[in-house]
Formats: sequence, C-alpha cells, structure tokens
Amino acid sequence: MNEIEITEIPPIPPGERSLVDFHSLVNVLNVLMGELIILGLTIYNDDRYFCEGLAVGQSMLESVRDRDAALRIAHQLDAYERTVFDEIKAKVPEPLSQSQETQEVCANLRAVFAIFKVRARELLARSMTPEAWETFDVDELRSNFTEVFEAMERVSKGRYRILYNAACQGKGDYYVDFKVEAKEGRKILMPPVLQDVMRDLIANARKYTAPGGTITAAFHEDERRIRFVVRDTGRGIPAGEIREVPAFGKRASNVTDVRTLGGGFGLTKAFLVTKQFGGRFWIASELGRGTQVRVEIPRPAV
Repeated sequence: MNEIEITEIPPIPPGERSLVDFHSLVNVLNVLMGELIILGLTIYNDDRYFCEGLAVGQSMLESVRDRDAALRIAHQLDAYERTVFDEIKAKVPEPLSQSQETQEVCANLRAVFAIFKVRARELLARSMTPEAWETFDVDELRSNFTEVFEAMERVSKGRYRILYNAACQGKGDYYVDFKVEAKEGRKILMPPVLQDVMRDLIANARKYTAPGGTITAAFHEDERRIRFVVRDTGRGIPAGEIREVPAFGKRASNVTDVRTLGGGFGLTKAFLVTKQFGGRFWIASELGRGTQVRVEIPRPAV
C-alpha cells in the first residue's frame, strides 16, 4: 500500500469544529442513547419508551455544537445519570427490572457513564491548557486502552470478542496487537488530546474490519518525535477517496452500509490534532486488504 500524506482538509465552520473537538462526548452520548433504545425495544418494543433520558441526551448532543455549552455538559453528568436510572426505576416494574436483559443493559449504562465521566474530566482539563504536553505512565496508558477494547466488546452484545493472543483467535474474534515504547522506558510525554486520537483511530479500524480480522496499534517515542500508527485488515478505502475521507462528515463510498454511532469525524479530529502540534499525517489503504493511518508529531524543545 502506498502512503498518501494529507496536508489539508476543507475549512470547518465553528459549530462543526466544536463537534470535532468534543468528539469523545458525542460518541459516548450516542452509545448511552443507543442502550436506552435497546432497553425500550427489549421490554416494550418501543424505541422511545425512555423518552426523558433520550430527550436529555438529544439536547446534550445539540449543545455540543457550542463550545461553552459543551463544557457545561461535562459538569452535568451526575444529574443525567440520575435522570436515566430514575426513569428506568419508575418505568420498569418487577419482575422485568430483574430480568437478565434489563440487568445487562443497566450494567452497560453504568459502565458507559463511568467512561463518560472520565472523558469529561479529560476535556475539562484540556480546555484550560489546550497546547500542553503531559507525562503518562506506560502501564497506565496500556490499561486505559484495554478498558477501551473491553467497552467495545461489551457494547457489541456478544457479536464479537477482542483478544490479544493470535493463537486463541476464532472466526468471530478480533486480534489486537497494541504496543507502546517510550524513550524513558516507563514514562512518555505527549499531548493529552492524543489519547482521543488513538481511541478514535482504533475504533475506526474495528468498525470497518469484519470479525476475524487484525488490528495493530503502536506508539513510539524517541528524542525527536512521537509516532502512532493504526493498521487493520478491513475493507480499505477506494483509491480516489483517500484524500477526501479526513474531511468533516465524510465516509468512504464502500462503508455506507456499516452502522455507526459516531459522527463521521474521527479522521478529521486526528488530522487537526496532528497539525495543531506541528505534525504530519498519512493514510495508506487498499480495497479488500485494509487501511493504515500514521501520525508523527515533533517533541517540544526542552
């Protein structure tokens, strides 16, 4: 696969730029609302049954187009969680509330809210110092991404598993190879927002790769730069569209049948963050063989 360096994308209006900046909130909100829809369908065959929780979630999604409103959302998650579970308690009587389906969805909701709160704290911290670089523990970073993979598997409702040993991989499993190498061995220096980029690129790789495929994600830091690459064995991107897919809301023409809870701007955010820190951004892809996205960002002068 030949790499193409992406050096520019079409301008993004302020409202859409806020959606890009708060992409992680958008994704988690969509997952939360999806769980409420599933619960309504499972119990009463009504996708709008939990109307209050869905209405609050939709209002939050619409607010993300305004940066100040999006930051306020990050302070409102405890109240939203209470709203959701109070509505479930009021609308799901015994014995339905104790059914396996209800218990599983409620467990998923609690897990997603926990992730939501972590993402909100990250966004609030970054809003104060958007250009900052921070030191991360390598083991903690690996653990954070293991939690991301576990969340992906949980939301799949048993459609697939994510494994880290190729010898154990079955036809319905993803094999993930995730590596982190740091200049100092145990610590790495990087912009905190790069975690969002890494999560988004890994999620894209999973989304457009069928179960049974392989996802490789690797981070490397040396004296001059940090590098991150995600490679998959998925559908690939039509050659004439590779330069276009980082544009806001753009999806390749061969993936329109793939159900997605995302907003279609994970690659947009990855490109913009890379450029924000003076880096370079490449995409390589081939239909039927997969896609690779590679990022390089220079380390700040000491």
